[in-house]
Amino acid sequence: MQEGMFEASYHMWTTHGGRVHLETTGRRIRALLGGTTVADSTQAQLLYLPPPFNSYAFPREDARLDLARASGSMSMPGLGEVERWSVAAGDKVKEDAMWTFPQPPEGLEPLAELVVFRWHRMDAWYEEDDQVFVHPRDPYHRVDVLNSSRHVKVSIGAELVAETHRPRLLFETSLPTRYYIPRLDVRMDLLEPTQTISRCPYKGVASYWSVNATGTVHPDLAWSYEAPIPECPKIENLIAFFNERVDLEVDGERLERPRTPWS
Repeated sequence: MQEGMFEASYHMWTTHGGRVHLETTGRRIRALLGGTTVADSTQAQLLYLPPPFNSYAFPREDARLDLARASGSMSMPGLGEVERWSVAAGDKVKEDAMWTFPQPPEGLEPLAELVVFRWHRMDAWYEEDDQVFVHPRDPYHRVDVLNSSRHVKVSIGAELVAETHRPRLLFETSLPTRYYIPRLDVRMDLLEPTQTISRCPYKGVASYWSVNATGTVHPDLAWSYEAPIPECPKIENLIAFFNERVDLEVDGERLERPRTPWS
């Protein structure tokens, strides 16, 4: 499981205590399928649901309801009855791609006038003119990158893989601190690039390396953002290792390996 893959819905859900709710956003939101814009609104609302269902709810007049066909209904905790719709656009047909709510529960009454397009059923999403990957951006989710002079060592078993006094520390809501290290301070001869990539709505597209240490290849153990989004420039071309799977030492103190979805 790559860094950035499940940050989304998990953090949205935990941040708000597992509470299904709507939140307004001032951003223009668009959903595309098969080359067609199926929803385009400046009045969309962010719908927080159990992972991995978080998405945007659109006023009906801002959605292409003519592309939708009813495909059944189901009951969901916190939402009551949900009517499911397939959506056909271009040469694509996506089942269970749109939800409507004929009788939403107390506190979610506005859902009766909204439609929800499921995030992973669409080809692309845009907030204003920037494409957003993986999940909607959470307004309460922060990413801060700070310069540091801490002494950071990364080891696998008895083999030292990286050592620096000039890391950049990335602090992200509900995640372990990530230590981004200049390539000159990494044993690049031990790293082998892989074909793996992951996308993060807060940082951009990451590429991965396996690490050949102690006679064993450890797959996709490190990653880097070669062209992070403009809001997160300080980590460009630096390398981070999974705290969960290496021995990380900071200022002479060995850190415990955190328990996360990437353990």
